[in-house]
Amino acid sequence: MLKTQLHKNFDTGNFKIGASVIKQFLWYFTDIIIFKSRMMPFSSVLVSFLRLFGAKIGKEVRIKPGIHIKYPWKLELGDYSWLADCYIDNLDQVKIGKNCCISQQAILITGNHNYKATSFDLITAPIVVEDGVWIGASAQVCPGVTLYSHSVLTMGSIATKNLMPYTIYQGNPAVKIKERIIEDKI
Repeated sequence: MLKTQLHKNFDTGNFKIGASVIKQFLWYFTDIIIFKSRMMPFSSVLVSFLRLFGAKIGKEVRIKPGIHIKYPWKLELGDYSWLADCYIDNLDQVKIGKNCCISQQAILITGNHNYKATSFDLITAPIVVEDGVWIGASAQVCPGVTLYSHSVLTMGSIATKNLMPYTIYQGNPAVKIKERIIEDKI
């Protein structure tokens, strides 16, 4: 067993927040007052604030009150996507495609720590959610994971590895349970 030193030696490496201190300060209060308070029920207003802080957002996107987004300037959302009161801890880029659904209490986390290093180094990796993906309620997506086109991560499941297209995943860690077959509306 390796003895650890008692001084602070946490290392964030080359991590960059990507915004000025003033922008971070303004986002902090906007997030608390407008987003976390749930006082603003209008998706169009929430989308406008996210765009104001640098998020790239497509048309007719729906954002529900209570959502948590760490850094909007590291978020990209495609047309017609829907985000419930989910938690996006985007220390790195999060790219969500078109026609996606991120359900209630889902968590997307782009950061982790190197538990093998005494400096507990910060490790970040982007998350990519391709078109047509559905992340179920209370599901979790780990750093560096890509959810390929039209895949589904079921409720409460944890994606530790990439999800293949048109496939449904379930469990912890999530495993393939079946193919996703999309039928035309009648």
